[in-house]
Amino acid sequence: MTDADLHEPSPARRAGEPTPRIPPAPATPPVAPGPAAATPAPAGDATMSPSLFGAGARPADAPPPDLREAVIDVLMTCFDPEIPVNIYDLGLIYGIDVSPENAVTVRMTLTSPSCPVAGTLPPEVEQKVRAVPGVASARVELVWEPPWGKHLLSEAARLQLGLDGYY
Repeated sequence: MTDADLHEPSPARRAGEPTPRIPPAPATPPVAPGPAAATPAPAGDATMSPSLFGAGARPADAPPPDLREAVIDVLMTCFDPEIPVNIYDLGLIYGIDVSPENAVTVRMTLTSPSCPVAGTLPPEVEQKVRAVPGVASARVELVWEPPWGKHLLSEAARLQLGLDGYY
């Protein structure tokens, strides 16, 4: 191939004709429901049986898939008043458990045992988690192991605090 070949117009353009259009891909034909096919479960219905509605359906006793994410979202609205970063990005949340009955347990720590908000932050977290739609009950377990350290900060928190590259 030469440089001329690279700059040579296509045969359709040499003849002054418009560029040929690529026809759209043929539509896939509809598939008729067979004995193995079933109507998908309506959104938000937690009582559907996975055996009837495919692998993507939830068992009746499973928590909604977005409940844990909703709890994380509310945790991101809780702040240690001395540090302008939410407690989730600070790495203060060590675990979030959601039972099949939608009882939520949050395991969290504080930056130190003598933290001034030790008496107020855990109850605030519990109250906010309890208010998340779908949460049946909420409990906060305050834990001290492993001890909190700056290495637990999320990347966003490190950037926000000017600690980029510090672990």
